[in-house]
Amino acid sequence: MRALRILLVIVVVLGGIFVAVDRAAVYFVESEAAGRIRITDATIGSTDVSIKGFPFLTQIAGDRLDEVDVEITGIETAANGRRLRISRMNAELHDVRLADGYTSATAARATGTAVISYEDLTKAASDGVAVEYGGNNKVKVTGTVDVLGNPVSRSVLSTVTLVDGHTLRVHADKVPGEGIPGLEGLVRQKTDFDREVGGLPSGLKLQRIQPTADGLEISVTGTDVKLAA
Repeated sequence: MRALRILLVIVVVLGGIFVAVDRAAVYFVESEAAGRIRITDATIGSTDVSIKGFPFLTQIAGDRLDEVDVEITGIETAANGRRLRISRMNAELHDVRLADGYTSATAARATGTAVISYEDLTKAASDGVAVEYGGNNKVKVTGTVDVLGNPVSRSVLSTVTLVDGHTLRVHADKVPGEGIPGLEGLVRQKTDFDREVGGLPSGLKLQRIQPTADGLEISVTGTDVKLAA
């Protein structure tokens, strides 16, 4: 019995050491991975990586991770000559394959959400245009146009849609013309616009876009998503 108790104590101690080493290894790799994430043709602010599953050491020994959660803030890229910034993106990456001495990783599949704030969407819109949440899945776009030398300001409720899976389109549902010839066309030149959404990791695609109080929320999915390089 005494030998059995000693054996149990040894097992518990070794198990505790294994867990501690396993968690320490996870923390180290998460920090290293966060610093290595790159996105082609885009700059990023900060990244956070969380590796799921236990034990971690057996996963990395097989060069494959069950799930990796990634949060990237401040993804900025060019869109039609203007900078378009994705405020943040969260993604769940599944079946992540490690390669090249752990300097690159590719996820078999991924799902996530990207958010574009109205402040950033305003910066990507035409000069003199402001975009904010309009309620009921709409955005409110305000712009000022010149009519016979006089500035005329108009606010419209607009629908935001995805075009070709990579471009967001802001289109006014209705423009109050008040009987002024050509006013609607002038207002739409300001308030209606298309902007390509770039800067996502390779393999991720836009699926659905919805205006919310916090910004434009975009659902993303993908296969063979490149996580780091």
